[in-house]
Amino acid sequence: MTNPVALIVDDEPDIRELLEITLGRMEIITRSAADLAQAYALLEQQHFDLCLTDMQLPDGNGITLVERISRHYPELPVAMITAHGNMESAILALKAGAFDFVSKPIDLQILRQLVKAALKLHKPKPASPQTQSPVATASEPRLLGQSPAIGAVRTMIAKLARSQAPVYISGESGTGKELAARLIHAQGPRAEGAFIAINCGAIPHELMESEFFGHKKGSFTGAVSDKEGLFQAAHGGTLFLDEVADLPLGMQVKLLRAIQEKSIRSIGAQQESSVDVRILSATHKDLAELVNQGEFRQDLFYRINVIELHIPALREREGDIELLTEHLLTQSAIKNGQPKTDIETSAMKALCSYHFPGNIRELENILERAVTLCEGNLVTTEDLQLPEQSAAGEGNPNQPLEEYLGDIEKQAIIKALEETRWNRTAAAKKLGISFRALRYRLEKLGLD
Repeated sequence: MTNPVALIVDDEPDIRELLEITLGRMEIITRSAADLAQAYALLEQQHFDLCLTDMQLPDGNGITLVERISRHYPELPVAMITAHGNMESAILALKAGAFDFVSKPIDLQILRQLVKAALKLHKPKPASPQTQSPVATASEPRLLGQSPAIGAVRTMIAKLARSQAPVYISGESGTGKELAARLIHAQGPRAEGAFIAINCGAIPHELMESEFFGHKKGSFTGAVSDKEGLFQAAHGGTLFLDEVADLPLGMQVKLLRAIQEKSIRSIGAQQESSVDVRILSATHKDLAELVNQGEFRQDLFYRINVIELHIPALREREGDIELLTEHLLTQSAIKNGQPKTDIETSAMKALCSYHFPGNIRELENILERAVTLCEGNLVTTEDLQLPEQSAAGEGNPNQPLEEYLGDIEKQAIIKALEETRWNRTAAAKKLGISFRALRYRLEKLGLD
């Protein structure tokens, strides 16, 4: 195999020399340019595997080069060299299509990690998103579906996997945001590293800093040994922050600094340590609205929302419900070691016309219950026990008022429990009632 070739674009001779020596020690051939004109000429003359460019150049801006490479050489990863602390420039570069960024003065360890990750993008993948089957296997989960909506998501994931930019995954509860995050990780250069997922709403506030950054023995009462945090565990891989909107404001400040500086300090530690982590985040809440309300920091919102990936609701994925149903019934049979359960045509029609406020997670629950209740290994419409609703997802108008209100209350409680992963204390807080009141309602509604 021939050695990889890198294009270095910087008007400072000292920086060019530093980069040439560092990459040369990694057995990478380098070609250098002092401005945009020289860079354009070199790009036309030969193939490159990586490009490193400064932001400020004598005849223009490095963003212009990033945009040109994204248009004409989409397979070429380009990283931006920015001034220290200038996150605005880094974010502009990432939005323009840059693979990653490194700040001056250049940390050579971070630079080497960036270069290794970029070169991994040229390794052949087993299958591209265009050739993947829409049905997942047990060993290799994929984004299921053949609808245009999910096809667009699959294409976007493939693009995001080639970048190190922070991604904000939006969508309703139960749409598969964590699966999308896992696919971005699995299809990118960090696939061999760890994928660490954490529900931000499930960590007690007093333990949050220790969970994220770790602590040293004796740093506080109960710290009987050193503990590794989530950032250290995800080093070289991906950290997925689910329900990021639930982070308290104090923790938002610490997270912002960790993302900007690419370093963290464990509780009780004297020095910071560098971390190489890609941040993906998600929530079912409207994060922009929380920023307007002062409940989420605007600066952190811009850092984690460099690129947004929206996951469509199940009701927006026409034609996918039947495919998903067949897949889930197959998986259920494999898990239980039993023959696959079939489903009546009328039952399938009922599922396809149902509104699914809980999306794929709700479909899974409905089918799991139906498989348990059905007779003769055949799911009927009655086995599904779908709530009465109109096309708009409203209650049955002929229902008695008390029963109708009870259904609304029941759905609200179930939704809160699902959003908090069945943490009753967190669900009660989300509903604005006491834990005791929630427990009473669960018993009253037969949900206990």
